[in-house]
Amino acid sequence: MDLFADADSLLPIPIEDGELAMLARMPLPAASDAVLQQLIRETPWRADTIVVYGKRYLQPRLSAWYGEAGYTYSGLTLRPAPLTPLLSQLRATVEELTGHRYNSVLLNYYRDGQDSMGMHSDDEPELGPAPAIASLSLGATRTFILRHKTSKRSVKLDLTDGSLLLMAGALQTHWLHGINKTSKSTNPRLNLTFRFVF
Repeated sequence: MDLFADADSLLPIPIEDGELAMLARMPLPAASDAVLQQLIRETPWRADTIVVYGKRYLQPRLSAWYGEAGYTYSGLTLRPAPLTPLLSQLRATVEELTGHRYNSVLLNYYRDGQDSMGMHSDDEPELGPAPAIASLSLGATRTFILRHKTSKRSVKLDLTDGSLLLMAGALQTHWLHGINKTSKSTNPRLNLTFRFVF
């Protein structure tokens, strides 16, 4: 099956050792700011501590996990909350655009420019060997960085309000990704990463 055959508006981004595609603006059930504010308001946000190379760190952002399965990464086990009507509606649109099924979604809330995401791969065993992960961004634009694990080549993408990024194939095996802190004055941003947990 051609990964992007059913994603008529997603544009493939050429990249070695993986598959990447992007849609500049995903259709939303309401204005993007209204969706952003509703998600911020109704989500039970958590400030979690993770283990990286044996040391414990407070994540520099807030998060929440919804769906049908638990998820473990960096020594942290997330218990799922049931999908809300809004999240179910967003998932249905993401599934239609990407041609993939998702049973879980991780929400990350970047309150300002000091909130960030360290470089990592979503390569946990419960995601399978070649996971399709769809990332919906709402709010402030932040720069998404990908770095190849062996060649060290970097790719930078501006994730704008309403953009949808699909990472698939062997991307998680060969690439790290993350979002750096910024000293610029930055409005809040939400990122929803839809995935299938086995």
